[in-house]
Parts: sequence; C-alpha cells; structure tokens
Amino acid sequence: MLNADLDTTIEFLKGVGPKRAEVLQKELGIYTYGDLLGFYPFRYIDRTRFYKVSELDPDLPYVQILGRITGKETIGEKHKKRIVARLTDETGTIELVWFQSLKWVDEHVMRGKVYIAFGKPTVFNGSFSISHPELEPYPRPATVTGNLTLQPVYNSTEKLKKFSIDSKGIQKLQALVITNCLSEVRETLPAYILEKYKLISRKEALLHIHFPADSKMLQHAQRRLKFEELFFIQLQLLANKQFRELKFKGHRFSLVGNYVHTFYQEILPFALTNAQKRVIKEIRTDTQRGIQMNRLVQGDVGSGKTVVALMSMLLANDNGFQACMMAPTEILARQHYQSIFELVGDQLIRVAILTGTTTKKQRTLLHAQLEAGEIDILVGTHALIEDKVVFKNLGLVVIDEQHRFGVEQRAKLWRKNAVPPHILVMTATPIPRTLAMTIYGDLDVSVIDELPAGRKPIDTRHLYEGQRLRMFGFMKTEIAKGRQVYVVYPLIKESEKLDLLHLEAGIEQMRYQFPLPDYQISIVHGKMPNADKQFEMDRFITGKTQIMVATTVIEVGVNVPNASVMIIENAERFGLSQLHQLRGRVGRGAEQSFCILMSGNKLSKEGRKRLETMVRTNNGFEISEIDLELRGPGDLSGTQQSGVLDLKLADLVKDQQILQEARNTVIDIFQQDPLLTLPENALLKRFTDKKNRGIALDKIS
Repeated sequence: MLNADLDTTIEFLKGVGPKRAEVLQKELGIYTYGDLLGFYPFRYIDRTRFYKVSELDPDLPYVQILGRITGKETIGEKHKKRIVARLTDETGTIELVWFQSLKWVDEHVMRGKVYIAFGKPTVFNGSFSISHPELEPYPRPATVTGNLTLQPVYNSTEKLKKFSIDSKGIQKLQALVITNCLSEVRETLPAYILEKYKLISRKEALLHIHFPADSKMLQHAQRRLKFEELFFIQLQLLANKQFRELKFKGHRFSLVGNYVHTFYQEILPFALTNAQKRVIKEIRTDTQRGIQMNRLVQGDVGSGKTVVALMSMLLANDNGFQACMMAPTEILARQHYQSIFELVGDQLIRVAILTGTTTKKQRTLLHAQLEAGEIDILVGTHALIEDKVVFKNLGLVVIDEQHRFGVEQRAKLWRKNAVPPHILVMTATPIPRTLAMTIYGDLDVSVIDELPAGRKPIDTRHLYEGQRLRMFGFMKTEIAKGRQVYVVYPLIKESEKLDLLHLEAGIEQMRYQFPLPDYQISIVHGKMPNADKQFEMDRFITGKTQIMVATTVIEVGVNVPNASVMIIENAERFGLSQLHQLRGRVGRGAEQSFCILMSGNKLSKEGRKRLETMVRTNNGFEISEIDLELRGPGDLSGTQQSGVLDLKLADLVKDQQILQEARNTVIDIFQQDPLLTLPENALLKRFTDKKNRGIALDKIS
C-alpha cells in the first residue's frame, strides 16, 4: 500500500482482494485506484439537523433523531421474526424495526444507551417507525473520517451489496485511497485557466467531492470537476477539427456552373427561403477554402433540407465530381431518390439508387457505370459503403440522419477517395444548442430555421381514451374531404409482444369503424419483409388506401402531401422529439393539417408536460430543449452509442454556462496556439497527443 499510485489495480486496496475487485470491475468499471477516485457520489446526506419525534412527517426524506433505547423485543417466528426497539426523546417515542441482521442488532443495540438513528420515517398503525435505521452511538467516535454533516452517497448494485460494498463500503474504500494516494493526483488544467475561472486544484476537488468540508467546498469541487469534464470533451473535438483541417486538404468547388444555374433558374418549382439561401452560401464558402468540409445542417421537418443537399451535390457535379447521399433505411433512401428524380429528371444529370434490394444484375451494371463516372449522384442505404462500390471521383457525401450510422460506417465513405470528400450531415431532429456543441462540436453547424412560404402550422390536439369516438368522427370528416390519415402505434423493444397486440387490436378496431369497400387500410410495421412494406407504402402514396396504420417505421422520410391527419396512439409512451418527428409527416401540402395525440386517462407528470408542449408549440428547437430537460442527454440523437457523452458530473441542462466557458476557452487557445506548442499548454498537448495517435475513427466526425 505504501508504494501505491493511481494506476495500481483495485484488488491491492486493503479490504478489496481478487473477488471484490472482479465485482467492482464488472458492476462499476472500476479497475484502478484512479477509477475509484473518479467514481463520484450522486448525492449527499445533510446531517446537520436533528429532528424531534414530534416533528416527524411521512413526507420527510431521511431524518436523524437523537434518543435513548427504552425497550427492545423480538417478535414473530422463523421468516416473520423481527426485532423492534423503542427510541425515545423528550417529545415522544418512535419504533425502530429490523427484519435482517438480527444477531448483530441483538448484540449491539443496548437498552438504556443513547443513539443517533438515521432513516426514512413511515407511518404504521398510526405511529411512526423506521425500518433498518443506521444507528451510531452518541457521542460519535473521534475516529470517523470525513465531514459527518455532508455524507456522500454512492450508487451500488445488488451484487456489490452481497460483498458488503454498499454506499458505506464504497465510502470506506474512497477514504483509504484518499489517505494513501491523494498526493499522487496530478493537475490536468494549465494554471492560467485555474486562475481565470477561480477553480480549485484537482487534488482539492477530488478530496472535497468525496468528503466535503462544507457545502461551499462541495460547490467548488463540483464546479472544478464539471469544467474539466466539459473542457476536455471540447478540446478533443476541436483538436480533431484542427488536425483534420491541417492534415487533409479538400477539393475546391470553385465553379458555379451549368447544373446549378439551370436547376435554380429553370427547374426549381418554388422560391428558396432566406434560411436555405444562407445555408447554401455557407456550404459554398466551405467548399472553396481547400479544406475538407464537415458541416451539420439542422432543419425542422419540412424545412427543405433535401433541396439544400441537392444543390450542394449539383455544385460538386459542376466541378467534375460525383456525389452520394446515404440514408438509414431503404424507405428513406427511395424517398430521397424519388424527390431528386422528380426535381431534376434525367435531363440534367444521371441519378441512381443502390439499396439492399437492388438485384445482382442491376448492381453489376451500376458498379461499372459508377467507376466510369457515368453516374453523377448515387443515393442509397449503407449498401453504399461496401468495398465493391467504387467511385471515379467522389467529391461530396451527404449523410441523412447521421446518428443512425456508426462511426465506422461513415469512416468507410471517407476512404472512398484519395482526397477525402466533403461531408454534409443532415438531421431533422432539432438538437439543443448545448448538445450540438458537445456531440457535433467538431462540425460547423448550419440551421434552417424557416419553413417554406404557404405552410400552415399543424394544429395539434390531445384527446383521452374516453374521447375516442370524437377521433373516429374527425377521421371520417377528413377522409370525406379526400384527405389521408396516419395512425401510429408505439413499438418499444422491451414489450414488443405487447405492442404488436396493441397494433393488432387497433387494426381490428379500425376495420370495424372503417369497413370495406368504403375504406381501404394499409398496414406497415418493422416485422414485415421490405418488399411488403414498400407495397403497402406505395398503395398509400398513390392514394389507393386512405388510412395507414403503422409503427414508428414511418418516423422519418415518408412524404405524402395529401396525408393531413396524424393520429398517435399511446402518445404518452413516446419521447418529445419522436412525437415531433411523427407530427412532421403531415403538413406537407397546402391544406390545414392536424395531429391528434391519444393517451390513457392517467398520465405521469412528465407525460403530461410532453403532451402539453406538443399542443402548445410547433418549434422543433424549443421542443428539443424541453426534451433534453425531461430526458437528459443520454437518449437524444443516439448519443449513447456515440460514447461522446460519458458525463460523470456535468449536466447539459444545468451546466450550460460552464459548457460555454469551456468551449470559448478552447476556441481562444487554438486561435492563439494552433499546435499547442507554448509551454503553458504543455499539459493540453500531452492530452491531445495521447488521443491523436494515428488517424483514429474519431477523426471522422
């Protein structure tokens, strides 16, 4: 223990050993002393206040009471056996009850002695009791470590508890590491940053996050560690960007030629919005700098991202390059191909599509044409990244809904040309500013924040189960006007069997309310073969069916201007951004569109807030901010898979200011010292060198 440092394996810590070490590794990912120090408490118990028995209230969280044990008895037999002790102060008596560890209680809890009891008060048979309280003799022994008024509480698991590693057990291990290894902790932030933001040292921060001297020191420790966490995420993202710009030259699209001019002046059937023009200009500027472009275009559903992508691809074609567009699903890829083909036909350029269902014969021909440079724009699913797909001269890659692709899939596209192609990422999921800065911090971000002229906001209403007949009546009225209707059911993995029953029961009900031959219904869900899905979709798109009953497979990309009603069943089971995505499937024509959110009669507080938000606003960015607040960053835009947001302390909702400070600091550093060669940035240089060995996959945004 004497020679221990932070890289020492956890099993050598006193009281751990090989078996406990194995459980700590599996359950909490703690391998070394350093890992243990980085496992922070998730809350603190304030033990500054003692309650009197007369002040107790069942709504109180944990309380501590000082009193004398005035009675103790064992009640019941075998598995119903329990020990009940009475703790008395000057205002009354409370019962303390134990169902386990009875031998220990019998030997250690003495009648007539004074104890501090700590636990959650509950009311049983009209009087207060605490089950399995923590008991400490009073006065407290002088050997106890840390501050007793702010006690750390650590997450533990059932497996860990079997090895006596509960919150208290983890606290003891932390105390040991801090006593023996705190002197080993090295500073990670340059002195000028600590000074600028009045941050305490890393050593002090780690001591006070585990054993705060008082609430003020706890705040200092939290601020320091949050800043560090967000700072290094930004440093890594912006260093990647810097590295890419210095190392990889990009194609110059210096010419705006015949393709763009013809399309813009003669073919485009509507005027571009100012937001679309602004984003196209930003892309145009990027592609002239001789640096490889990495830009994210965010735009609400229906804001016209496809046209922006198409004009960018035509710009590549004008400069002698091919372009490709990758979509996450076959349905979406076909949709994009259809939209592009309808806009440009095959008069201007040659557009082709490649998906999993393209036949072998078609593929062979397509591969040959692609390599010969006879195809200008290729649209497809991840079939595009297969090694057999070889471009003559790929200049621009458009990736739609990028969070659905793994980093490695995108990396393969990056390698399709000697000079990496420009990358344009599009998403219809509005991303809160803080999240965009953290996940896509190495991309330049453009926002299309304006809907095309003539679009009416979607009228959203919330109905309860009891109002179902009203909903059916409304559907019939809209269908009578010649409109079409989507009805969407949730399909959530954990309960797929249950959900398919919902879907099937829903279909039965629909068929009863909308009988043949007056009404035709299409059915689409993820368990169907692709060909069947496509067949049902086509029937709906061509207007042969008036109602499409589906699971969330239609969330992205289905474009049917005549569909003006979206009904979302069990709406309380969807996340906010998913509800917003689904709503965006209607409102694509000139008619007034409607979204009806059906829910059960009982709603959780969060469920109610989600549905109220949907009824109140159509603004995707406002919705995404509320979604982040309600759900936390983990589920949004696939960040869990991307592994960027492994935040231990920082919270993107509450710590926006710290994130902004961290990002601005990194931007300033790179402006003054792009290669981090100044002596005061030596610590940061060490960090980026460690992260930048070779061209790692994280260089590919």
